[in-house]
Amino acid sequence: MGYYRPDGGEILLDRQQVTIRSPRDAQTFGIGMVYQQFTLIPNMTVLENLVISKARLNPVINWKEEQDQLTQFMAQMPFQVPLTALVSSLAAGEKQKVEILKQLALRNRILILDEPTSVLTPHEADEVLGHLRAMTLAQQLSVLIITHKLREVAAFADEVTVLRKGQFAGSGKVSEMKISQMAEMMVGSEITAKPKQRIENSTKTPKLLLRNIRVNDDIGVEVVRGVHLTIHEGEIVGVAGVSGNGQRELVEVLAGQRPATGGTIHVHDELYRPTRDNILRYKMFCLPEEPLQNTCVGRMSVAENLAFRNFDMEPHAVGGWLMNRPALRRSAHGLIERYNIKPPYPDTPIQSLSGGNVQRAVLARELSAEVKILVVANPCFGLDFLATEEIRLQIVAARNRGTAVLLVSEDLDEILELADRVVVMFNGQLVYETTSSGADLALIGRHMTGHGT
Repeated sequence: MGYYRPDGGEILLDRQQVTIRSPRDAQTFGIGMVYQQFTLIPNMTVLENLVISKARLNPVINWKEEQDQLTQFMAQMPFQVPLTALVSSLAAGEKQKVEILKQLALRNRILILDEPTSVLTPHEADEVLGHLRAMTLAQQLSVLIITHKLREVAAFADEVTVLRKGQFAGSGKVSEMKISQMAEMMVGSEITAKPKQRIENSTKTPKLLLRNIRVNDDIGVEVVRGVHLTIHEGEIVGVAGVSGNGQRELVEVLAGQRPATGGTIHVHDELYRPTRDNILRYKMFCLPEEPLQNTCVGRMSVAENLAFRNFDMEPHAVGGWLMNRPALRRSAHGLIERYNIKPPYPDTPIQSLSGGNVQRAVLARELSAEVKILVVANPCFGLDFLATEEIRLQIVAARNRGTAVLLVSEDLDEILELADRVVVMFNGQLVYETTSSGADLALIGRHMTGHGT
């Protein structure tokens, strides 16, 4: 799409090498993309969104002429959306159709879809992909779909290529491949990470108990369906699974960022609700994915972000409201040194730090006090080797101190390196459990893609 320049290799279009310097170049070549998140303007009509997507517009828009042209265009499409409808009034499936129609109205002949069904119900997903499949069979369009859902690959694709950690892992015609082969390409066939040094815990005291947890996503679709799980003192339980199977929503419930629609959470045999008071009382802390967006305030300083848990407590505050900034900086200096946060300046805005150092800062905040339960989600995503190793060592060290750890990760190597026990999450349910020492990667991979039996 022209947002990045390749460091090597070549792009061939109609068997001719091309250079794509920008999204406008891509559009010139007839390449369009439907992104994972909607790019429509909600308070404008479908017609207005389709018109303003053009690379070039006349200074004065002839709206009647535009509407007539788009009405004729819609008549030729396998699905329609009213041109006069406000985008804000449309359901998610209709918005996704508008995104696709926008690219087709631009006369794009190659369509890239990035996780196009992540915001759709299964029925809407099948309808949209079915229409696109019909257009490809009619030689009207070529489609590249980026997806974690092997069911969609098996149902709609002609060929599949699997990438693992940015590298080519295999490819072939869908009609000639089994789901189990695709799953093995996704997770690999051997364990590459060595388990970390751990202290064996003779006690099996339950710390975190999830009972029949149910959660809806942002559009009201149930994505966590009756999860039961127990995590013990001094144990790391790894939740494996490809993205989009309810892991993110489950973590958000445990962090207090999303309400559960059913079930209960128990900590130390007591009913738990993730309010700030209970988080501090039960010492249950969370390191969510994308911490800069999800658990930090970018423009605030490192010291202020490190103090989010205890800014209104002694010694950081007098009387629960008057902030003691020298004390806050002193505490920050100690954490910066202990967790090797760089640059080592408490007054630096946290958004200016690298991803690894933001992760170190959030981990420092969550582990700086006594921690009974730690929830971590994709803790090393996008980090370099050194930052990854440091953060994994900190997680295992917390486990060795008796912390119960729930590790949610899309990196199976990471789970097998850190976890004592592995559960697989698929379609909002826990469908398989094993110890890390007895893990069968092929079996885990089949369960991750819904083909465990």
